[in-house]
Amino acid sequence: MRDQAEALRMKMLKAQGSLAKSIAIVSGKGGVGKSNFSTNFAHSLRLRGKSVIVVDMDIGMGNIHILLGVAPTYSLRDYLIGQQPLESVINTDEHGLAFISGGSGLDTVLDWSEDMFGRLIAAFEQLQREYDFILFDMGAGATQRSIELIIAVDEVIVISTTEPTSITDAYSMMKFICLKDQDKKFSIVSNRVTRLNDGNDAVTRLQYAMRKFLDKETFILGFLPEDDAVQKAVVAQKPFLLLYPNAPVSKRMTAIANEFVKTDREEDKQGTGFLKKLKGIFLKGRE
Repeated sequence: MRDQAEALRMKMLKAQGSLAKSIAIVSGKGGVGKSNFSTNFAHSLRLRGKSVIVVDMDIGMGNIHILLGVAPTYSLRDYLIGQQPLESVINTDEHGLAFISGGSGLDTVLDWSEDMFGRLIAAFEQLQREYDFILFDMGAGATQRSIELIIAVDEVIVISTTEPTSITDAYSMMKFICLKDQDKKFSIVSNRVTRLNDGNDAVTRLQYAMRKFLDKETFILGFLPEDDAVQKAVVAQKPFLLLYPNAPVSKRMTAIANEFVKTDREEDKQGTGFLKKLKGIFLKGRE
């Protein structure tokens, strides 16, 4: 009953003009499980009555559709170059999660023209009205276009492993973003943790470094343990949360989503300035 009531409340907010919260999921380096986090986190939010869409921004190398076991006919590239309407590039997996694939070869149109940028803004405007959360699965590292989008979003979730190089790269990414937007909200997740203390230590070190060197507070969402269920789910091309709901990693993902929803309820999403920021950044870069 509570889930039904929450879903009804969100529908009412949509009718009143509430806008989706935009979240960029990033990592300082590849191979930390960022896309796996994105798909399972999205499904975990859906299980809580939230409407979610995942946009794969790992240009030319996206794998969201592979993890979800879907072969899209069209991608974001087809929409940006005007070959397909937005509705045609929005896909769903067998469980109803909406997503947009980046598409191969998208790097050839990364230097968006004004027409392409206009279409991008139009798409995001529509998505903000139709969903509660837009999750941008960003490519590893930083490019000019990815940083522009990250600076514009409402919140950034940073994925790191417990390896020293991963922690250092995650901090470098957060520092780079923070220096461009001191007010950006960061949440941290430690992935592929083999020992509980290591997971807590990794996110605590990141939080401490941000506080000490950048005077920036960050929020710890939690950690995900190393679990054979993850690899098995990748091979099966299904989210581990749904394929193995009782696995340790699935239970931790549920805890992370619960913590995220709890803190999100305490915030006012009515004033999201995502599109206004993105437009300003794009125009400023072309003055």
